[in-house]
Amino acid sequence: MSSAIYLVKGREKSLLRRHPWVFSRGIQKIDGKPQLGETVDIYSNQGQWLAKAAFSPQSQIRARVWSFEKEEINTDFFIKRLTDAQSMRNAIIERGGLTGYRLIAGESDGLPGITIDRYQDFLVCQLLSAGAEAKREELIEALKVVYPTCSIYERSDVSVRKKEGLKERQGVLHGDTPPDVVVIEENGVKIQVDIKSGHKTGFYLDQRDSRQLSMKYVDGKTVLNCFSYTGGFGLYALKGNAAHVVNADVSQPALDNAKANAELNGFDVSIAEFLNADVFKLLREYRENGTKFDVVIMDPPKFAESKAQLNGACRGYKDINMLAMQILKPGGTLLTYSCSGLMEQNLFQKILADAALDAGRKMQFIERFGQAADHPVDSAYPEGFYLKGFACQVI
Repeated sequence: MSSAIYLVKGREKSLLRRHPWVFSRGIQKIDGKPQLGETVDIYSNQGQWLAKAAFSPQSQIRARVWSFEKEEINTDFFIKRLTDAQSMRNAIIERGGLTGYRLIAGESDGLPGITIDRYQDFLVCQLLSAGAEAKREELIEALKVVYPTCSIYERSDVSVRKKEGLKERQGVLHGDTPPDVVVIEENGVKIQVDIKSGHKTGFYLDQRDSRQLSMKYVDGKTVLNCFSYTGGFGLYALKGNAAHVVNADVSQPALDNAKANAELNGFDVSIAEFLNADVFKLLREYRENGTKFDVVIMDPPKFAESKAQLNGACRGYKDINMLAMQILKPGGTLLTYSCSGLMEQNLFQKILADAALDAGRKMQFIERFGQAADHPVDSAYPEGFYLKGFACQVI
């Protein structure tokens, strides 16, 4: 007999709408003594069965729903979820000629706390929730069935696991150890990915569509690519016939990789710079020196990990975008993004409007961006929408 959670009266509404989270404050009582990651049954206050979920005693999200059906959460369950996710992405993969893509986007693919990215024949997993950790063997078995030619590598070396009472983990789960770089292709652009020590699972796949869309703004232009990492936006700028591209980042290994990526694609590196610099300081130096660009691309790391950090994040986004606007030529384009899930699109738009006022520039929003199509947002789980961006014309 599995353990059971009974909800506070009225708290079943979100589950009836198929939202996959149960918060600690929504629980009336717990029958049994469920362990970390154990699968439990969720009932309404009136005793109506609602879902099967993974229990997480240390997290504010006390249970994450595996299924709204009365089914076993076993290897066959994961095979079905993986197969469904793959079939949903096949057209996207073919359209973009992708050899690197997101296979599982957590709750949006019905697998809460699980991220899986594919780079050629390497599947890279992040298991971020107690339930994902508890079901790791079943998941690995399912991956071996659905992707028999692939090696499986874990990159659960992220601090968010601590909220779930888990330690960080990294290493080979099945098959071969990844080489130092795996070359993937997207939209005809080749990119080296460091699976073992790169950011996230090795690369920012979620910006693929934005990288492609950025090309229309760069023809014959001078481009500053801030927080360039391994040069993603810079590569597309070179492909889009930019006159000059400056990639700025604080990581020399990332910059070295960015240059190698440009050479790998046969782009002219004589019109590209790979600048080891703190972007905040660099923008102020450009402003003081009167250096101007036609296009500035602003793709910073996440500024807000929690609601407590949101006000500070707002100040950071405002400051950095104000500086970007001040070094743009009249009529120039700012391509700016936020990957902070807590930063709502309307709030980000307001911050940019305030930044334009402080910069003393008139600015128009001319295009919106979101995460790539292999990072879907389930209709019952709006929190799955986290990456937003704007093309702004600065006058």
